[in-house]
Amino acid sequence: MTIQVAVGVLKNAQGEVLLAQRAANSHQGGLWEFPGGKIEPGEQVEQALQRELHEELGVRVEHCRPLIHVSHRYRDREVALDTWLIEGWEGEPYGKEGQPLAWVLPERLSDWPMPEADKPILRALDLPDRYVITPPGCDNPALFLQQLRRVLESGVSLVQFRVFGLPEQELEKLAADACLLCNEYGARMLLNGSMALATQIGAHGLHLDRRRLQSLNTRDTYPDLLLAASCHNVQELQSAQAAGVDFAVLSPVLPTLSHPDAEILGWDGFGSLCRDVSVPVYALGGMTAEMLEQSWARGAQGIAGIRGLWPSI
Repeated sequence: MTIQVAVGVLKNAQGEVLLAQRAANSHQGGLWEFPGGKIEPGEQVEQALQRELHEELGVRVEHCRPLIHVSHRYRDREVALDTWLIEGWEGEPYGKEGQPLAWVLPERLSDWPMPEADKPILRALDLPDRYVITPPGCDNPALFLQQLRRVLESGVSLVQFRVFGLPEQELEKLAADACLLCNEYGARMLLNGSMALATQIGAHGLHLDRRRLQSLNTRDTYPDLLLAASCHNVQELQSAQAAGVDFAVLSPVLPTLSHPDAEILGWDGFGSLCRDVSVPVYALGGMTAEMLEQSWARGAQGIAGIRGLWPSI
């Protein structure tokens, strides 16, 4: 039987998140984890979250949202973690059960020994809530880069460079210029293209289309790159997870002008598929900035888009 667990990621004003150390005589004893506990029969996730964090830390949750759902099978048990990001609470957290606590910056979390089930949460914390995809065509490179600068000035920190139809040298130059611009703003750019070009321009990652995902057996080919994949159904999501991608994009959630005849997932379908995998998933297809909270409610990392997120100047 799967053990259902409510997990809270408390994030303070300094951007640090709270870890608690498991008791030495418990399952995964001695490791550091995000606080939480079992959901009791008949209890809603948010109720369990409130109860567990009050019992463990002496705090009352005030502001929270879903972050990621994680399923993991250990040798002796299977757990399902409903994980919530908590940025507002009442009280000062302390170890009510005598457990040591530590506030840790997200970029240092990999230095702390943690249960395997908690590790997908680190990926979700590392990723922003918006993933902007460039338009597929470019007739005016100067205008393209001006639009990209506006995107980055708005606070976007994750971009997919996806441009087709240009001669090879023009594509290489535009991709290199776009990557330099992303570096200027501290943003990460994933290339929807070849590994060779990604290496040449210094891209931060690769975004795999359906064909490249199908040919990928393991992410060992891309050890130092952020790796993402485009998915449209549960089989592709599961393939992406098995290959070890850092995140996926699932579409189309809503109708789009570019694919008017595509089978639409809808928000309920999207949410159902998200719970079948333990990687962060962005919602794509008909997205606008106003849909961000709606995407979180369905288990998304956030929203991805072209038309809805790219400036029209």
